[in-house]
Amino acid sequence: MHERLRLFILAGEPSGDRIGADLVARLRRQVCLDLMGVGGDELAAEGLVPIFPMADLAVMGVTDVILRLPRLLWRLEQAARAVLAQRPDVVVLVDAQDFSRLLARRLRARGYRGRLILYVAPSVWARHPERAARLRPLFDAVLAVLPFEPAVMERLGGPPTYYVGHPALAEQLSTPTARDEGSVLLLPGSREGELRRHLPVFRALAATLARQPGVTGLVMPTLPSLRRRLEDEVAGWPVPVEIADRRGERPALYGAALGAICVSGTATLELALARVPMAVVYALDTQQARIYARLGRPAVSLPNIILERPLVPELVTADLTAAAVERAALALFGSRQARQVQIAGFGALAEVMERGQAPHGRQDPAEQVLSIWRGGQRASIGA
Repeated sequence: MHERLRLFILAGEPSGDRIGADLVARLRRQVCLDLMGVGGDELAAEGLVPIFPMADLAVMGVTDVILRLPRLLWRLEQAARAVLAQRPDVVVLVDAQDFSRLLARRLRARGYRGRLILYVAPSVWARHPERAARLRPLFDAVLAVLPFEPAVMERLGGPPTYYVGHPALAEQLSTPTARDEGSVLLLPGSREGELRRHLPVFRALAATLARQPGVTGLVMPTLPSLRRRLEDEVAGWPVPVEIADRRGERPALYGAALGAICVSGTATLELALARVPMAVVYALDTQQARIYARLGRPAVSLPNIILERPLVPELVTADLTAAAVERAALALFGSRQARQVQIAGFGALAEVMERGQAPHGRQDPAEQVLSIWRGGQRASIGA
């Protein structure tokens, strides 16, 4: 192992942190790695010392962005200066779409000539398809986690895009039948705005869920950085809720679950690949609600998007109520058949995720990063 890669990686939220850590672990098996950038607990476990806290970037919705705009702008400048000072061979920006695009634009404008890779494609298939072509001057490549995205990016004139799957594929559980009993997982999100909007709804549901036949307890999987916050939160709830480490205990937690109530996001894909039936919710802020209505209220959970059918129930609204979520939850937890239908659908989802969609088969993300880097080296020598 003689090659040495200087890598700057930036993850803006926990889902990106997991993806970034998986990439770093894969790269270390092939090259010597000098690591710098921004990440959370999982990238820290891979040796990253972040230049600033990842939590500063984990915002969602116009309101949260406005409240934290001065800090976001400072972190943007700080990240750009770090890259330009250290001149890494490759910069990988994981999701955090707006921040990543602005950082890439700033780096290009200031003369960074290394490889720039966006890991997690923007949802140009859902809205703003014109964004695909705008990314082409900024990024050498995009690594997509959804199997249909390379074809979409190609059609819309975006950067070269490769399907690489998701780390959750390595933690699949091949549960063929629905459980008759188990815990109910509560996943309220990880961003501050999500927690603020969803925790009161989950609290109002807790006692009813705990009384359902077959429910052995309530568990809230979370990240180490949020454990104390959530332990303080649930201390005043009417029934006990276990706070568990979502990072280290995922397989055991998912394997013992009857089902889940989950805020829309990457966690829905993790649950689906672990064959955990779920109801998906999202409490929109005012601006998000306007955009969602203008788009025609499309599917938001990744299982429904990938399979192109409403496999899991979704409650996405600005006025999310405990009563509405309760109805969906009881319909799921009270019907073994409903849970079995989801599990069968998750099997089909796993097959698509494993192979990709022709002609864009699943690639190894580390192999793609190294290929892009080495291609850049050859181009520099040729120049």
